[in-house]
Amino acid sequence: MGLMITKEQIAELPIETFSGKIIVIDHMNEVREALSYLLSKPVLGFDTETKPAFKRGQVHKVALMQLSTEEECFLFRLNKIGYPDDLESFMIDPEIKKIGLSLRDDFAAIRKRSDGIPENFIDLQLFVDKFGIEDNSLQKIYAIVFGKKISKSQRLSNWEAPVLTPAQQSYAAIDAWACLRIYNHLPNNQ
Repeated sequence: MGLMITKEQIAELPIETFSGKIIVIDHMNEVREALSYLLSKPVLGFDTETKPAFKRGQVHKVALMQLSTEEECFLFRLNKIGYPDDLESFMIDPEIKKIGLSLRDDFAAIRKRSDGIPENFIDLQLFVDKFGIEDNSLQKIYAIVFGKKISKSQRLSNWEAPVLTPAQQSYAAIDAWACLRIYNHLPNNQ
């Protein structure tokens, strides 16, 4: 019997909060230092956000890329800095292990900015299968593993806003951090 959880069960759970440090990268001159720090970590959580399109045929480029350690999350505001070569090199580096969820969507969004093929990514949807977890949304996987709820209230907010609100920053950080936490928590992840 696979592990599953209902929306009703999730609604009863306490909300998870990210108590780590959030670093917003919105100037080119901050990119290299952030990446050199992240390069020192063996594995990172990953996610992206794109401004929602409410009109048919409207498509936005990915606005935000999140890279998280257990203690801090870096929010790269691609709508302000573009997709710098250093960041692209990081994404295609086969030595850096990056953990995300339903990566095909993220990669399709990134392809609008770059032709580089992301390397050494682990998709949690496939990874959790071998632990009998049948649900494949991040919220459900996290609830099954940790018994806490990840709020989705900011998902459709404007990721291209001049300044990201604290709620947006926290939401963006939690998604990337949660991917890493799930991966680090489950056994045999070497």
